[in-house]
Amino acid sequence: MKDGLVIVDKPAGLTSHGVVSRMRRLAGTRRVGHAGTLDPMATGVLVIGVEKATRLLGHLALTRKEYVATIRLGQTTVTDDREGDITASASAAGVTRQAIDAGIAKLTGDILQVPSKVSAIKVNGVRSYTRVREGEEFELAARPVTVSSFTVQGITPAGEADGAAGLLDLDVTVECSSGTYIRALARDLGADLGTGGHLTALRRTRVGPYGLERARTLEQLEESFEVLPIGEAAAAAFPRWDVDADQARLLGHGVRITAAGLGEGPTAVFGPEDRFLALVEGKRGETRILANFG
Repeated sequence: MKDGLVIVDKPAGLTSHGVVSRMRRLAGTRRVGHAGTLDPMATGVLVIGVEKATRLLGHLALTRKEYVATIRLGQTTVTDDREGDITASASAAGVTRQAIDAGIAKLTGDILQVPSKVSAIKVNGVRSYTRVREGEEFELAARPVTVSSFTVQGITPAGEADGAAGLLDLDVTVECSSGTYIRALARDLGADLGTGGHLTALRRTRVGPYGLERARTLEQLEESFEVLPIGEAAAAAFPRWDVDADQARLLGHGVRITAAGLGEGPTAVFGPEDRFLALVEGKRGETRILANFG
């Protein structure tokens, strides 16, 4: 099995770990991981690394992500999404587009966000969602995140069929930094408007350079399992730096080489014959090797 990435279009109802298990079987190796989880109810882009490409995942996880989602105003749930019990209801029938836009503006840019309690964040070594299930009372600290774009694409009355009158569904698109919880955006928008809010649908459309146009369903992968070669994957995700044979040899031995102008953050290094060698970053005019692939 070659080293590389698999861009999966995750179906609803399956955990990210469940996708990894399927990939291990298809790839014939246990050395498989993912770059950032998706909740079971969510669908869309899940980046899977196979063999050496698993060493790219921690760096890919830090890149920008894009989502399409539906936010329901008028109900609060324990999980901030449709899978949790409703804890409060308030009619959103009188909410204006102007108020919605003002609320979204407060949640756009560099903000401090309190993650959803039903998340994998650890509190004193215990997952937050475990503490919720055990009925524990606790608070999570706010974290800095960046919401580059938060746009309403449509507003639709949800109707009485969903259990209460006065519900509004907002179809939105979000571009954000790693670590941003779309469920928390729904929760906080609803709180600001005085109606409560939660997420009813979530689809991740992009992780860094990898979008749905490159993603394949599990059914497609079952029929034909192929990986995006590790060099191609690195070139798509990071700035590229080509070095000569001598520089390649030094890097292969872990030697720092002069790298004037190389900035912070991962850069993909390629040697002769287009061979992917390493991820490096610049530090005081020299390379600092983040991961060696040579």
